[in-house]
Amino acid sequence: MTLIAEMPFQRIPRHIAVIMDGNGRWAVRRGLPRVQGHQQGAKVVRSIITECSRLRQEYGSPDFLTLYSFSLENWKRPAAEITFLMQTYIDYLRQERTTMMENNIRFKQIGHLENLPDLVLDQMKQTLAETAGNDGLQLNLALNYGSRAEITDAVRAIAAKVAAGKLDPRDIREQTISEHLYTAGMPDPDLLIRTAGEMRVSNYLLWQISYAELVVSPVLWPDFTIEDFHKALAEFASRNRRFGAVDQTNSLPAESR
Repeated sequence: MTLIAEMPFQRIPRHIAVIMDGNGRWAVRRGLPRVQGHQQGAKVVRSIITECSRLRQEYGSPDFLTLYSFSLENWKRPAAEITFLMQTYIDYLRQERTTMMENNIRFKQIGHLENLPDLVLDQMKQTLAETAGNDGLQLNLALNYGSRAEITDAVRAIAAKVAAGKLDPRDIREQTISEHLYTAGMPDPDLLIRTAGEMRVSNYLLWQISYAELVVSPVLWPDFTIEDFHKALAEFASRNRRFGAVDQTNSLPAESR
């Protein structure tokens, strides 16, 4: 029996966020150019997205998958690597639209559009348009993304409404901020997976992951398998999420635990 088959379907997270780390190290350890790590990592992206879509069709979750693919800080990388990554996005979106349509996947980009090459923007817009009518798994690609920049943008938008007399500062709530983030309308991630063993969140969804369960895998992203993904889901399912409340697990009837 597989790990997924043993899990209660109610414990499969609704929103999964992933920091896909380790592409460069994977290549360097093999004496390969770093770009080959990104090529291998792109193959893993396809397998994880397809598996999430399958799980949603079979078990009803997840509804959202958010992948951290390129941060605002990544522009500091060597120019040749950045050029390769941008071409990888172009190729990925062009090649995977058919897969998205076959799996009823809806695509969304979160992050700044500034500085992205026109060809990336063209493929992104086409993918958004073609998948807009799909109602299965929503794939969020965090591209040219930084959480502090996202929160700053939200604060600016709220401040503009206050200045225009459209919003009373006394009416600003946590929900107000959530509604002005790039992820507006989505539930917060239940599970954040980070690969390559790094114990940090790297300016990723800082507001949204306040109560997410964190699972850090030692596996480099290009080696991350469906089995590794299932292990992360099983780890999530084994935890008791209290959201700051008192742990009631031991007071529950055994059949309810």
